[in-house]
Amino acid sequence: MVPEALWRWAQIKGITVVGTGDFTHPAWLKELSEKTEPTGNGLLRLKKEYETDDIPASCRADVFFMFSSEISTIYKKNGRTRKVHSVIFVPDLSGALRINLALSKIGNLNADGRPILGLDVKELLRIVLDTCPGALFVPAHAWTPHFSVFGAVSGFDSLEECFEDLTPHINAIETGLSSDPTMNWRLSALDRMTLISNSDAHSPAKMGREANIFDTAISYEAITKAIASGNDFLGTIEFFPEEGKYHYDGHRACNVNLSPEETARYNYLCPVCGKKVTVGVLHRVNKLADRPDGFRPDNAKPFHSLIPLPEVLAETMGTGAGSKGVDREYRRLLHLLGNEFRILMDTPLPDIERAGSPLIREAISRMRAGKVNIIPGFDGEYGKVRIFENAERRQVKGQATLF
Repeated sequence: MVPEALWRWAQIKGITVVGTGDFTHPAWLKELSEKTEPTGNGLLRLKKEYETDDIPASCRADVFFMFSSEISTIYKKNGRTRKVHSVIFVPDLSGALRINLALSKIGNLNADGRPILGLDVKELLRIVLDTCPGALFVPAHAWTPHFSVFGAVSGFDSLEECFEDLTPHINAIETGLSSDPTMNWRLSALDRMTLISNSDAHSPAKMGREANIFDTAISYEAITKAIASGNDFLGTIEFFPEEGKYHYDGHRACNVNLSPEETARYNYLCPVCGKKVTVGVLHRVNKLADRPDGFRPDNAKPFHSLIPLPEVLAETMGTGAGSKGVDREYRRLLHLLGNEFRILMDTPLPDIERAGSPLIREAISRMRAGKVNIIPGFDGEYGKVRIFENAERRQVKGQATLF
């Protein structure tokens, strides 16, 4: 995840602006300072000497970086231990340095890329507002059970309970991989929030599994203003939430995967070992929602639910997404058709069939239509996507061969 790898994979995926991550870590901030340069619009670009020529010509594009960092706060409030992650965006190096100086007096920023501070997240927000007024502060993966503002294990029932008088400074939340906008629309309290989606990638190939779509100038001010106001923010690219690793409830150690209704029936205990199950995102949304499933607010932004292209190809080939065969086909399609987002969202199906196969065309067609089957993720285990059953895959292949 070094800057040159982020730059390369952003082009492969089709991302124009990517977060740097971890600006609170001194060594990473030093590397960013060495390998990137300001563009004059509140963003950064990779210095020419670190660019490489191993990107398909069909994918080459400008890439910009925005200073970002994720911070974990663990503290006691209202008689409970709270664990909340937050994402912070800043417009320049000086803003990052001022925040780092303030936070270094509270905790050890050298210990981890995502520092853990014994600090009320409300006070973290206050520090950010005081030290860098142009910063954007967003509750991260807001529904994740263990480390989020609404998490079942250590979160709050409302933003006001968490941020109190500073709540008006929260204008967006990150929905996370295990929820999508339709789930968040069920809470009227979130109507004024811009629902953003970020990849939360821990390796370059996972970049873009979720993303945001803007119609703005490419600048820090334009992008953050769009997030804060919702204007010129066109929507998001989403995981199917069932694929997220905390969508359902369950107990991974016993391979117990439960719907919210089943969890209630088992009195929140694992039916195998009797320990408490991890309550997932869908269950938590159901508990806090004041609207029925399927409700859509008037100001709702559209979104696109996608499956990463290597997973789509793995489905057509009946193999793992990390296999050499999938990697070869992935690179071949990039060369012929362009970046991954273009292939998944925009490339006409006949072009996909000509470049790939009837099976790949059918898989992408079904994904675009939401006609997929997913065994929901639970307790840290990702969901398992199925576009075809084995017999169906053979049938589609047979029809193509016959034709």
